[in-house]
Amino acid sequence: MTLPSDLPGAGRAPGGTPGPNQYVRVPDAGLNAYADEFLAGVEDLPTYRPTVGCVIPAYNEGETIAGVLDALLAQTRLPDVIHVIVNNTTDDTVEVAGYYAGEHVRMTRNGEQMTEIFVHDIGKNPDKKVGALNYGYSLVEGYDYLLGVDGDTTPEPDAIEELVDEIASDDRIGGISAIYSIDDSAVDGTIAKFLVAGQRAQFAAFNMQNLLRGRNMAVLGGQFSIFSTQALRDVLDDSHQRTPWVKDSEVEDSLLSLQIKSAGYLTKISAAARAHVGGMTTLRSLDAQQVKWNFGAIDLMWPGQRGDTPGQPLHPNLRLRWFEHISMVINITTRLMFLLLLLGSLSINAFVFSPWWLIPPLAAVFLNFRVARSMYYGNRRDYLFSLLLFPAEIYMWIRIGHFLRAWTKFASRAQTDNWAAQAKAERGAGQAYLAPLAALAIIVAVMSAIWLQLPIDAKSDVLAVGWPILGIITILQTGWMTTKLLRRYKGYKG
Repeated sequence: MTLPSDLPGAGRAPGGTPGPNQYVRVPDAGLNAYADEFLAGVEDLPTYRPTVGCVIPAYNEGETIAGVLDALLAQTRLPDVIHVIVNNTTDDTVEVAGYYAGEHVRMTRNGEQMTEIFVHDIGKNPDKKVGALNYGYSLVEGYDYLLGVDGDTTPEPDAIEELVDEIASDDRIGGISAIYSIDDSAVDGTIAKFLVAGQRAQFAAFNMQNLLRGRNMAVLGGQFSIFSTQALRDVLDDSHQRTPWVKDSEVEDSLLSLQIKSAGYLTKISAAARAHVGGMTTLRSLDAQQVKWNFGAIDLMWPGQRGDTPGQPLHPNLRLRWFEHISMVINITTRLMFLLLLLGSLSINAFVFSPWWLIPPLAAVFLNFRVARSMYYGNRRDYLFSLLLFPAEIYMWIRIGHFLRAWTKFASRAQTDNWAAQAKAERGAGQAYLAPLAALAIIVAVMSAIWLQLPIDAKSDVLAVGWPILGIITILQTGWMTTKLLRRYKGYKG
C-alpha cells in the first residue's frame, strides 16, 4: 500500500530517496479528530428498539376500558400497537374503545413516541378470553414481545418500560408479570371495602412469596404480563399446539406459564413494574373467581387428569401451589378442631382458658401487619385489617369456603363452565357462594347430635385426646408463622 504522492514525504525513504511501500506517520491531532468524528457518527446511529404488541381481551369492560387505554397512552414507553379484542360483550365496550381507535403521538420522557390502537369486535366467541388472546397473538406474533393486559387493569406510568427493560436484558426470560395490587380508592360499601382489603393482603403475600423465591413467578397472570414471542413459538413447537393459550384449562395463564418453563425459559415477577387490577366487591363474585382459580390449579396439580400434561404434579412452577393447598388444609384442620373442641368443652363445663392460647393469634397479627407494611401502596385500611385480627380471620374462613368448593367440584367430576359461572356471579346471579356456610352448619349440627349421644366419660376422653393433638399442630403452625415473620424482605415491596 502507498500513500498519495501529494502527501509530504510520500513514497520516499528516510534519506529522501523514493522507496516502495513506505508509510508516513499522520500527526496525532489528525488521528484524534478523525476518531472523534467516527465515534460521534457511531453514537448517532439508531439503536434497535424492541417492538411490543399489546393485546387487551375485553368482555363487558365498558366501565373500565377507557381508564385502561388512558393508562397505556400515559406510559413512558408506549406499545408499538394496541389491539382491543372485544368478545361476547353485551355492553358498550366497542363504542367506548372505538373513541381511541387510530394513531396516537405522545411526548414522553424518552422523546416523542407513537402507537396505534385497533378495536376488533369478534362477536360471539365460544372460547371466550382464550379465543380473544389467541386472536390477538395472531396479530402481533411478528413483534418481539406480546403484552397482555386485562380490560380492567391500569398500570403505573413506567410499567411497560420496566417490563421491556427487564425482559430484553436476558434472553432466558420467557415472560415477566407485573406486581399486582388493587386500587381501593373508589370502593364503596362496608362489605366491598372488607373484601378488597382481604384481596389486597392476599395479593401482597403472594407477590412477596414470589419475589423472595429469586423472583421466580409460578403464574404469569394475564392481568399485565409481557411474553417473548419467540418463547411462545417454542411452546407451540414443544406442545404441538396451534395457539399459545388452550381452551381446555380453567387457568389458561397458569398452564402457559408451565409450558414456557418447560420450554427452557424463565418465568419472572418484575421488581419494579406495578399494575392495579380489578377487585371483587361482592361475596358472590369473589367466590366465583376464587373457585375458578382453585379449580384450575387443582386440574394442573392432580396426576392423570389432563392427558396432554404428563408429570405436571412435579412441575417446579406447581411447588408453591402444592404448598398453598397443604397450608390451607392445615388452616381448615386447626380451625374446625378448635371450634368443635370448644363447643364440646363448653357443653360439659370443662373449658379452661390458658394465656398460651394467645400466642398463635398474636403471631398471625404480627405476620399480617408485616404483610401490610410490605405493600407499596399500603394504607390505613390495610393496617386495620391486619391489626384487628377478626377481619383477617373472617376472610380466611371465606377463603376456606372457596377452597372446599373447588375441591368438591373437582372430586364430583361435574362438567361445569367456571368462566360462565364467574360471569353469572358478577351479574349478581347464583347462590352457590352460600354452600360452604350451609355445609359448616350441617357439620356442626351432625357433630353436635353425635356428641350429645356420647356418655360423659367418652366425651372427656375425646377432649383429653383432641386438645393435645390440636396443641401440637398449632405449635408447628405458629413456628412456621414465626419463621416467615423473621424472614428478610430484601427491600422488596408487595
